[in-house]
Amino acid sequence: MSRKKILFVVTKGNWGGVQRYVYDLATHLPKRLFDIIVAIGAGSLLPRRLSAAGIPVVTLPPLGRDLRTGNDLKSFFALVRLCRKEKPDIVHLNSSKAGALGALAARLARVPRIIFTAHGWAFNEDRSRTVKFIIAILHWLTILLAHRTIVVAAAPRRQMSRFPFTKRRMIVIKNGLPKIDFLDRPDARRELLGEKALTRGETFWIGTISELHKNKGLGYLLLALSNLRTVLGGSQGQSLASLTVVVIGEGEERFKLEKLIKELKLENQIFLLGQKENAAQYLKAFDIFTLTSITEAFPYVILEAATAGLPIVASGVGGIPEIIESMRSGILVKPRAPQEIAKAIEFLLAHPARATQLGQTLRDRVTKGFSTVRMVKETIAVYNKANVSKG
Repeated sequence: MSRKKILFVVTKGNWGGVQRYVYDLATHLPKRLFDIIVAIGAGSLLPRRLSAAGIPVVTLPPLGRDLRTGNDLKSFFALVRLCRKEKPDIVHLNSSKAGALGALAARLARVPRIIFTAHGWAFNEDRSRTVKFIIAILHWLTILLAHRTIVVAAAPRRQMSRFPFTKRRMIVIKNGLPKIDFLDRPDARRELLGEKALTRGETFWIGTISELHKNKGLGYLLLALSNLRTVLGGSQGQSLASLTVVVIGEGEERFKLEKLIKELKLENQIFLLGQKENAAQYLKAFDIFTLTSITEAFPYVILEAATAGLPIVASGVGGIPEIIESMRSGILVKPRAPQEIAKAIEFLLAHPARATQLGQTLRDRVTKGFSTVRMVKETIAVYNKANVSKG
């Protein structure tokens, strides 16, 4: 049987959940069955990792997340040319911009099979009603142009099922993880904070791995911490100074977050560490993991933190409730709710045995049901089905 050529397309080349998904599929698909090539917009981390793994990469510099008519037209025609040159059997599109442009380009180039993975819907972000409506229509058209749309959680599938002719074109395949080699706690803390780890070694560490983007709701975490002036640790009260808060990630909101940290007088407790290679390996540095996003689909980082056995406080948005059952395997809070976040953290600090139990319950669930092997197997089944799919 001849191998099938797959062209992956992704909007950004940074390192986030979408990029992790593309990397995991591109590096785990059987080489005896598939030839892989990946087209990527601006950003260097994903291209570098793919190249190191021996995966061919094509860069499309005009392709970006924001709406820019000139660059979008350039990207569209570049994708048409790329499809005609490479003649892939399958185009697998990822993220909203790559999906919309790539689906139309692949249709014009007569690619036999077009797959779109929806990692979330952009109309869930803070935008005007008019913009949200336009984005929703573009998502709808993308689903109609693709032969099959993979949705990473049941919740976003339900959202788009309200649109005509979409329900039978979508299938849920949840993200999966390969094995993670975690650093032990002392080494992880030392790698993250260097000499400061010695002075803060006895403190309680709260951490997150997150792009510094408004969708991630990090400002609400900071406001929650400012409300947490006195927390309970066992039978004795602790001051806020006994907490160390670590944020791993980079992004456009850094200046605003730094300003807010100063306004709240939290400079001695909160550390914005920027981007870290293989950030998941540091998770055992933390006692609690938080993800206070405004919108999510099915975030990898929750699976990673769960595998580390951490108790998690997370917004109950998107597919997160499909991973965490509140007060049974973590604590879910409303988005944009600093007081709820503060109460959840306070509860975990005051009940360490319960916090441990929540983390262990979630770890058992995730390690059993969310593997990369399962994700790849289900995706291959989508690649191999006829263009007109049922379900």
